[in-house]
Amino acid sequence: MTQTILEVKDLVTRFYTPEGVVHAVNGMSFNLDERETLGIVGESGCGKSVTVLSILRLIPNPPGKIERGEAFFLGKDLLQLPIDELRQVRGKEIGMIFQDPMTSLNPVMTIGRQVAEPMIEHLGMSKREARERVIELLIMVGIPDPAARLDDYPHQFSGGMRQRAMIAMALSCDPKILIADEPTTALDVTIQAQIVDLVNQLQDKLGMAIIWITHDLGVVARLVDRVVVMYAGYPVERASVKEVYGNPRHPYTISLLQSLPRIDQVREDRLANIKGRPPDLFEEPKFCPFAPRCPFVQNRCWEENPGMRSVGENHNIACWFDVTTEDLP
Repeated sequence: MTQTILEVKDLVTRFYTPEGVVHAVNGMSFNLDERETLGIVGESGCGKSVTVLSILRLIPNPPGKIERGEAFFLGKDLLQLPIDELRQVRGKEIGMIFQDPMTSLNPVMTIGRQVAEPMIEHLGMSKREARERVIELLIMVGIPDPAARLDDYPHQFSGGMRQRAMIAMALSCDPKILIADEPTTALDVTIQAQIVDLVNQLQDKLGMAIIWITHDLGVVARLVDRVVVMYAGYPVERASVKEVYGNPRHPYTISLLQSLPRIDQVREDRLANIKGRPPDLFEEPKFCPFAPRCPFVQNRCWEENPGMRSVGENHNIACWFDVTTEDLP
């Protein structure tokens, strides 16, 4: 039987700024099973990155604050762990690849030293042992002639090579979970495909679970098992990747997929777009946050914000009504 290794319940994160309170994450819930890949998708600013940074308590405080929620990792609530215990989880049990490898890597430390650091800190390796392991890791992630590149600095690596070094660092302690926070955003299309394939191969080899955060629905389709779609800090649809692509049920997901170019369709008109703009996160909506842009909006949508409900086996949406792609106006 598959074991659930991470369970997040009703996560709420706010940022208290001079301009007002930013409602960044609003009741996010999901679980992650062993060896599973979970995709968290949505447009920029919807709360994807803040969700995982909150789980690891990496958001700056102040101005950020986790207002409520639970994040159980193998039975321990990460949001309540003493900071010393949490530091043993970060990097060792849960590894993370950040968006931009140029700003994530320390520019004045060598690549070898940075990749070795988690192993020295968490596994008690000597510098010599860690250096030998770094060479093995750099080989694993596809960096040529790694022994000669250990003492190079980040600016001497290309963008793709820097991201491979970040992946090596994230995997250095054999984590149970790898969080990939839009790891291909700063890379060109060819390198993006290489990084996606590399992570896929490493998961097969190492058996870790992955949380893949992205706004690229093409990556999601080929890489993940289940999907959580976010909008304005809220989870609006949770289902298997086949269900989300084959039978989307939330109006936002339907609109999102309608806006994608498809190789099996010849369009004579322009691609569909989602009219309007995302809501102002300084205001907590008392109604459905997608209502101002929704093609299916009805009176009830303006009266109350719907919670998650089941529309099929392991398929949940935050919508008052049952709609499908066939109902599009």
